[in-house]
Amino acid sequence: MTQSRIVPVILSGGSGTRLWPVSRESFPKQLWPLVSDRTMIQETALRAKGPEFAPPIVVCNQEHRFLIAEQLRDAGIEGARIVLEPVGRNSAPAIAAAAVLVAEDDPDTILWMMAADAAIGDVPALLTALDLAVAAARHGRIVTFGMRPTAPETGYGYIEQGAELPDAPGVHAVARFLEKPDAATAARLVADGQYLWNSGMFVFTARTLMDELDTHAPDVLPAVRKSVAERATDLDFIRLGVEAFSACPSISLDYAVAERTNRTAVVPADIGWSDVGSWSALWELGAKDNAGNVTLGDVFLEGAENCYIRTDGRLAAVVGLKDTVLVVTEDAVLAMHRGMAQDVKKIVDRLKAAGRPEATAHNRGHRPWGFYESLIQGDRFQVKRIVVYPGRQLSLQSHYHRAEHWVVVNGTARVTRDKEIMILRENESVYLPLGCVHRLENPGKIPLTLIEVQSGAYLGEDDIVRLEDTYGRA
Repeated sequence: MTQSRIVPVILSGGSGTRLWPVSRESFPKQLWPLVSDRTMIQETALRAKGPEFAPPIVVCNQEHRFLIAEQLRDAGIEGARIVLEPVGRNSAPAIAAAAVLVAEDDPDTILWMMAADAAIGDVPALLTALDLAVAAARHGRIVTFGMRPTAPETGYGYIEQGAELPDAPGVHAVARFLEKPDAATAARLVADGQYLWNSGMFVFTARTLMDELDTHAPDVLPAVRKSVAERATDLDFIRLGVEAFSACPSISLDYAVAERTNRTAVVPADIGWSDVGSWSALWELGAKDNAGNVTLGDVFLEGAENCYIRTDGRLAAVVGLKDTVLVVTEDAVLAMHRGMAQDVKKIVDRLKAAGRPEATAHNRGHRPWGFYESLIQGDRFQVKRIVVYPGRQLSLQSHYHRAEHWVVVNGTARVTRDKEIMILRENESVYLPLGCVHRLENPGKIPLTLIEVQSGAYLGEDDIVRLEDTYGRA
């Protein structure tokens, strides 16, 4: 009997707050190109592309579904199943949902669970380690990957490796898992030589995972099974049952199973792994100049050493700084010592407490049809740039509180205004009075760009009454 292909399961639920202001809840780090010209989730999916792999299952927040689908298509990943969590419940319920789905066809299928936002420097070495893990998983093991530490890192959990398994060469028993240590403990663990960084990647069969969940986390699997049974298909997406999935406890796979079962094993590996969990990690991964600086964007340096400087548009000039992180986005600037990289989350928490939108959302709002960004906002008016991809269209909609004026600056627009349909080209415009039913479409072959001027008493994004929508939004 031919063994089924390995199913990659990519978990894409994090918000990456330690990489603020680039990574935010509305557009987290896995959707950004941080270590190459591809986004993190594209890099992750492409590591598991080949004849031995089935199309991936991606478990994600429903707010990111169109962005993830678009990025996977752009990377040439076809046939992906995108599973939408109605609420975040950590990694155990997420991977359990994937296992239940896969088990409908073959419960002995191998699943390779990985986060969407890790960097791997040596993919061939990763695939070699995967072969060892798969062999052990076929014997009923739950196999994780332990990274050989290169420094006494306090931001990672650790694994103490035990003896090599007699029936799985290159795979070791797990003696114990350790939480993220303080600096002194981390130094001792690295010096010992028997401890590995916990990568968070796992390999197992669907059957093994479900058996161990039944034994060690019995409140997880029944709720997940019910949510999968009640799933709905929405375009290319799988929506889990809301009530059942919400009833799951929020628990990681480590706590639910890996630290409790006697089936856990580890493959020690040296693959250039990083969870890209901070700006200092990106400095370590980046290409450095002769003074140890990593720069991205329009940057000028004078006497700077060992700095990480990133700007997404504005000129950034740095003089005489050492061991500094400077990140410039359209609406926020982060400046800090590289050694304080783990404390960025404290700033994000304070911004949230103050009700600042910069904590969670970018100025650019991404939609399945394209994106928009605010250029100017004042009393009772706002100016936006709107970009619509070829062949896409906005919903048929109206507004209670605002009128709009559209000016085409690039491409061709098809505009519905009540019962009229008109074609607008560059430098042509249309006025949409308050309450009129309207739609914007791009019938052309190039992106459509227009300037939208809104005027009215309330200009919030929630003042949209959708009458018809291609993308199934309410």
